[in-house]
Amino acid sequence: MKSRTTRALPCSATLVAAGLLLTACGSSGGSSASTGQARSTSFTGRGPITYVAGKDTTGTIQTILDRWNKLHPTEKVTFIQLPPDADSTRQQMIQNAETKSDAYTVLATDVVWTSEFAAHQWIEPLPESQFPLRKMLQPVVETGKYRGKLYAVPASSNGELLFYRTDLLKKAGITRPPSTWAQMTADCAKVKQLPEAKGMSCYAGQFQKYEGLTVNFAEAVNSAGGVVTDAGGKPDVDTPQAKKGLDFLVKSFQDGTIPKEALTYQEEDGRQAFQSGKLIFLNNWPYVYSLAQKSPVAGKFAVAPLPGLNGPGTSSLGGSNLAVSSFAKNKATALDFIKFFSDEENSTYFLKKASLASPYADLYTNAALDKQYPYLPDLKQSIVHAVPRPRVVQYGDVTAAIEQEAYAAITGKKSSAQALKDLQASLRKLTAQ
Repeated sequence: MKSRTTRALPCSATLVAAGLLLTACGSSGGSSASTGQARSTSFTGRGPITYVAGKDTTGTIQTILDRWNKLHPTEKVTFIQLPPDADSTRQQMIQNAETKSDAYTVLATDVVWTSEFAAHQWIEPLPESQFPLRKMLQPVVETGKYRGKLYAVPASSNGELLFYRTDLLKKAGITRPPSTWAQMTADCAKVKQLPEAKGMSCYAGQFQKYEGLTVNFAEAVNSAGGVVTDAGGKPDVDTPQAKKGLDFLVKSFQDGTIPKEALTYQEEDGRQAFQSGKLIFLNNWPYVYSLAQKSPVAGKFAVAPLPGLNGPGTSSLGGSNLAVSSFAKNKATALDFIKFFSDEENSTYFLKKASLASPYADLYTNAALDKQYPYLPDLKQSIVHAVPRPRVVQYGDVTAAIEQEAYAAITGKKSSAQALKDLQASLRKLTAQ
């Protein structure tokens, strides 16, 4: 939703959906990390605290905070809302940490910030046994760990989905959503022949030069059988498979499958374009579902797994975790607040009110919820099979390198082959540090 310089921009990324959807992060800069050795933390002190996250775009957060404040009148929590994009949010959290300010207590962090924040000792190691981690999806739990220690507790998870116009596909004689890029392109051609689809574009994701582009680039590479980094964390992006993924994005911009204006799209831009009838297909996070149900396309859309080269594609793993600032006061209150905020009851609330993906496994097998939210089975599969973005201490620099080369390719400034070659060289240097 991403140490770094002041580069402007959201995460996967806009920090939309109640300050919890941090698909992504940011740019580069910052000091070198510490040794990263786990510290023994004494969670003492009770009193007022702050909850720090990206801007709440759904109005769900304050309801939870009000419930806490009613139960804990001497330990009230104040919501500090940072900008709606993950890059800026991450930057402000780092600035607060570098000044050792106690203004921030509980941080809503992107799942890819854990290594960086923990290695720099900006967040505290947490007592793992005090959280119901076994009830959560294990790939989600792992995002909160660094060197085997828990530093952040999942509040929400995230996997991207393909939103599509059921009414238009049905009228064009298409009975099921596409599972490959070629099928999606063919379906678009049929739909665009309909009078109702006049002026519509085929497909969009997040392609502005920010973390969302890292997410979409990684998804294209992974969905073509490639990887950005291998199992050992080494970059392996200069491959035929990765080129097929990047070529899909490049060619889609060239032939109009993806409209040129998508070069400016973050999460909210794509959502609004889909809801206003400009797009047939949209790659976005599940928070879109509840908002689209209140839009002109309500009842006219559904979701499916992302398409890929030869079959269903692969999402990047997103989500938001809760961490305690190393410089905060009242850490005993902070620990209790994280337990409260991340419990299954509140996770169910966020699922119902904001379509936020829950970290709790049993919510995806709840028959009543599945009936009310038919996208849940696809969402669970998206999360379980999602591929994390590189888990590296220098994540800000790594994502900046990915954004630079991917953007150069999709705007035609470099060939896919040259962009991937240059990216491989950059990532090799960054991951060797």
